[in-house]
Amino acid sequence: MAQYVVVVCLILVLTLASVYGCKAVEYAVTNNAESSTGGQRFDKEVGADYAKQTMSSATDFILKLFQQNTNTDTDRKNVQKVSLIVENIEGVAFDINNEIHVSSSYIDEYPGDIKNEITGILYHEMTHVWQWDANGQAPSGLIEGIADFVRLKAGYANLNWVPPGRGDDWFQGYDVTARFLDYCNSIKNGFVAELNKKMKSSYSDTYFDELLGKSVTQLWADYKAKYDTD
Repeated sequence: MAQYVVVVCLILVLTLASVYGCKAVEYAVTNNAESSTGGQRFDKEVGADYAKQTMSSATDFILKLFQQNTNTDTDRKNVQKVSLIVENIEGVAFDINNEIHVSSSYIDEYPGDIKNEITGILYHEMTHVWQWDANGQAPSGLIEGIADFVRLKAGYANLNWVPPGRGDDWFQGYDVTARFLDYCNSIKNGFVAELNKKMKSSYSDTYFDELLGKSVTQLWADYKAKYDTD
């Protein structure tokens, strides 16, 4: 009987591994700027182990927010490996082909808690790994806004972000669009998740109307009126 139980348990473990293992994600961290002060600060105040754990936690958070936290979800991207590379580049960070590149100069010059800032950056860049961009058709401001929306909901908004209601256009991007999307999500919880799923293959401004019953132009006007920032 004991042997039977062991065999059954082994079969169950192997079955689960075959079902879920295909979508297990590997995380890697490389510091190509170890000789620079920024690279050294990364190693000292952040570290590879923390970065990998944050990338994993960010993935769990993003997929839950996108309502794609089941491995069998056909709307979910099949990502097998994500790499973080700290190197001597301009700017802050960017993602390409599931590689997140972070500037060692930015790390060196950042005046505050760099560990918290890197955490926020990783939530933003990991969103780019998992989100849909309508095969490049979606406005870049919306793509960046969704990434900052995730960072906002995770509790890692940068202190320099604009307050709610600010901005010139809904598609301005980053914090401006993130605040607007947060407003839209307050009208219908799960709106951003549904919008992301719609952008799997194409994009249209009419998605806002389909999901919220108002055009994106009217939603932006309502948003601005709520905070009276005009």
